Amino acid sequence: MALSQADFNRLVADHGPALYRLAYRLIGDRVEAEDIVQETYRSAWKSRARYEPNRGDRAYLATILRRRVADAYRKRPVRLVLSGDSSPDVESAGPSPDLEGYSDEMQRALNKLPTELKETLLLVIVGELTHQEAATVLDVPIGTVLSRVSRARGRLREYLTAETAKPL
Repeated sequence: MALSQADFNRLVADHGPALYRLAYRLIGDRVEAEDIVQETYRSAWKSRARYEPNRGDRAYLATILRRRVADAYRKRPVRLVLSGDSSPDVESAGPSPDLEGYSDEMQRALNKLPTELKETLLLVIVGELTHQEAATVLDVPIGTVLSRVSRARGRLREYLTAETAKPL
């Protein structure tokens, strides 16, 4: 079933903020996250004839977004880290209503996670997918999603606890 213009507009309105949060947490840069979301919508529109309404709208869009994030990583120049923190700095251009409650410390902690843990956690927590939808998007069993989310939360807790325990 092809996606109509009205249905597409509904997808943008209903899922835009969650997709942006997901892209931002995966990429770590506000401007690049906006570009990724736009590319996601462009891809969804171009492939609207293959739209699967029974799959779940957010899962459908998150699958496309994951591909656009992978494309963005492939296009990034190699960044040498000589010393210090290897996580990218998150631009602080003031509070963003879509990111309220998300700190730079959280982004640094997320960047320390292995890719599969980070991506799974973000799909469930930030992308607001069910565990089953995340399993479908990642093409893994639901038990793997449950395990990854649990391990990611534990590691984040460790990283954030260590971060707050550092002397000023």
